[in-house]
Amino acid sequence: MDEITSAAFVVRKGADVVAAAGFQVWPAAAAHLCVLTAPEERGRGLARQVASAAVAHSLADGLLPQWRARPMASRNVARALGFCELGSQLSIRLDQEELRLEG
Repeated sequence: MDEITSAAFVVRKGADVVAAAGFQVWPAAAAHLCVLTAPEERGRGLARQVASAAVAHSLADGLLPQWRARPMASRNVARALGFCELGSQLSIRLDQEELRLEG
């Protein structure tokens, strides 16, 4: 959530934020979504609620929302909001120190 460039859409329980969503604008007018729900609040539809608001905001801004959902619960929320899977992603973290020694 610390990298979103949009407003944050939240659900509060008292003074605590229990679910939040937003997006970061990426090249080619993409809105990369970020959705978080407190573990003890999951399964209540809060992720869908905040994500729906973030998606609507991105569309109103003329952006194409994208959701890189990995956990099944996240994938289920994405599907419920109309997202479809178009591919997969592989991330690799390289040790910069080893690259300097080899170069």
